[in-house]
Amino acid sequence: MKTTHALFVLLLVSLSVDVVQAGGPSEFSRYFKDRTFRFDYFHTGTKGEERISADKMYEDGGWPGSMTALVDTMNLGEYVFEIIDATSNRTIYSRGYSSLFNEWQTTDEALAGTYRTFQESVRFPYPLRKFQLKILRRNKQMVFSEIYSSVIDPSAIEIHHGNRAANVRSFDVFSSGDAHAKVDIAILGDGYTREELPKFRKDVAHFTDVLFSTEPFKHRKKDFNVHAVEVESQASGINQPDKALWVENALGTTYSSFGSARYVLTDENRVVRDYAAAVPYDFLFILVNTNRYGGGGIFQLYATCFTVGETPATAWQADYVFVHEFGHSFAGLGDEYYGSPVAYNEFYQKGVEPWEPNIASNISRTSLKWNDLVKTQTLLPTPWNKVVYDSMENERGKLKRDMPGYAEKRQAILDAERSVLDNKQLAGTVGAFEGAGYNSTGLFRPSIDCRMFSLSLTDFDPVCTRAINRMIDFYTK
Repeated sequence: MKTTHALFVLLLVSLSVDVVQAGGPSEFSRYFKDRTFRFDYFHTGTKGEERISADKMYEDGGWPGSMTALVDTMNLGEYVFEIIDATSNRTIYSRGYSSLFNEWQTTDEALAGTYRTFQESVRFPYPLRKFQLKILRRNKQMVFSEIYSSVIDPSAIEIHHGNRAANVRSFDVFSSGDAHAKVDIAILGDGYTREELPKFRKDVAHFTDVLFSTEPFKHRKKDFNVHAVEVESQASGINQPDKALWVENALGTTYSSFGSARYVLTDENRVVRDYAAAVPYDFLFILVNTNRYGGGGIFQLYATCFTVGETPATAWQADYVFVHEFGHSFAGLGDEYYGSPVAYNEFYQKGVEPWEPNIASNISRTSLKWNDLVKTQTLLPTPWNKVVYDSMENERGKLKRDMPGYAEKRQAILDAERSVLDNKQLAGTVGAFEGAGYNSTGLFRPSIDCRMFSLSLTDFDPVCTRAINRMIDFYTK
């Protein structure tokens, strides 16, 4: 879900008279105080139609983000919001992001003309003076156009200044330094009762170790702070609508989001944000206290992950999901797989280059977005025994979880798929491998395998690794 850095900067300049360039704390203090402004809004619409309306505004604790990387240069996300100083007409802050609403718009429910409303938020350093908030969305040609605008007085009496997280317990998992110069992750738990909070602490420690044992996070651990927020639910576990199981879990996470059985999301945005305000954070992760496979991740929103394998033999799958979903929410990486069922219709426009850094439709050697990593002798598209792999994917798609021997049959197919992906001749090769972004044809991924492609503990490929490092650099350099 990306375009080029140059195009993004030109677009910002065309939308406002001037843009604040990277500077030090003195530039930050010219426009902001070291607090967080949170703007909550309702996002309403159906397929091809949307409307944004203001909800509430908050002073949301101290500002945890960078004081130098104020204007977004990443060009990631379906949306971007801009903060424009009303006095100078300068764009003083911006960030790209994606949302529940834009994913829901690709589902059968939206396609049928149903209208729904989702709670959403944007957060930014607290402006000193009156400012304009703009929200823009990509059109079908991937160009941003304005869909919402409002002028806000930061001294308005409607802005909530109370501490909504005053009684929320939290702790630091590890700290590497000042939040302004680090990436701050907040991990929240859902479906943990008071008696299960010790398990939450163990889960946090485990998955933090998993993430920072995986490159490039392992090499960049000193650039992160990790905090945990203890969220107490009235009952254990989370909602499973397809099994008629409903639980009083505090954050409202649920399986079967958008009709996909393993997709775990919550639409209780305000509740999540209020709990998260107990700690400084740039990125959110929600651990769900279940042993059922599932998770989710939306860029700059949050990631979710189940915490216990259904059997000891499948316990590693939670480790896979945790890192995979964080790849979505942190670096804007797209799903490279295409055989598994999803709830989306035409998630990617045919013939339009996706904004995700690891998915491409244009594979011309001169314009492929990762062409600098492709060796001259590598064929484009890159042959990879796709026909054999697809036949195995078809067999896996026929399996039903309630059939006898499901786990063994599924594992046998996964092992056979692994034999295709463990191709020594293609190991480390960056090219254009057809099959990505839920499409068997027409979209391409950089490598034969990656943490964003197969259900395995394989590493991120070079393109995904670069995207992750680029995001870390943006927040810390």
